[in-house]
Amino acid sequence: MPLALIHARYQLLTIIRIPVAVVGSAFFPAAAMLFFVVPFAGDDPAGATYATAAMITFAVMSANIFQYGAGVAEDRDQPWNPYTRTLPAGPGPRLAGRILAGLVLTYLSMLPVVVIAAVATAARVTPVQFLLGAATVAAISVPFTLLGLAIGYSLPSKAAIVVAQIVFFPLAFGGGLLSGPDDAPGFIKAIAPYLPTRGAVELMWAATTDWRLNPLSVAMLGVWIVALATVAGWAYRRDEGHRFS
Repeated sequence: MPLALIHARYQLLTIIRIPVAVVGSAFFPAAAMLFFVVPFAGDDPAGATYATAAMITFAVMSANIFQYGAGVAEDRDQPWNPYTRTLPAGPGPRLAGRILAGLVLTYLSMLPVVVIAAVATAARVTPVQFLLGAATVAAISVPFTLLGLAIGYSLPSKAAIVVAQIVFFPLAFGGGLLSGPDDAPGFIKAIAPYLPTRGAVELMWAATTDWRLNPLSVAMLGVWIVALATVAGWAYRRDEGHRFS
């Protein structure tokens, strides 16, 4: 654990030295709150609460897909990366440190959404719901962390950022993050339960409102986690083999 914390500190210092990385993760969810949620659902307590939970899920996606997808791919191009793989500690602490740093960045990226919701909308949650929502953020980070790792270890840096951008908005839109729970177009309602974004946002809704989970959405989220973990593990082992072959 101490080694993981050292690696996490290194990752955080690297990110903080380029502030635009932190700003970029928080910009799109905060902008969506200001331009879409506040004007259209800001005065409706229930609508604003659902929308805020969706934008927090949006922020979790943004932070993890781009940080791991682009960040891991860029790190693989640096001389420091193959050197760390020769250290006796092994890959475990390095990966754990990266994930811990990513979780910190995830919470930072959602802060503007929470502040905007508190001061500019009628969204309201109880203290218990707030704590449940904060814990759920860590849980729903898992599939998007794995997706980012799969992209980052599979592709060179220039391709990784493009692929991250390509998958990001279809997943957000297809999962119903950009519309109310019952206001999505028919084709979105049809495909949403099969996407990881829907399962993730439903967990956030269930934590912060009286939303009843769709068993299909939750089951498919589990399927996505297993599938993405398999792909990420394969991509890591392939990259490891290429570097030492």
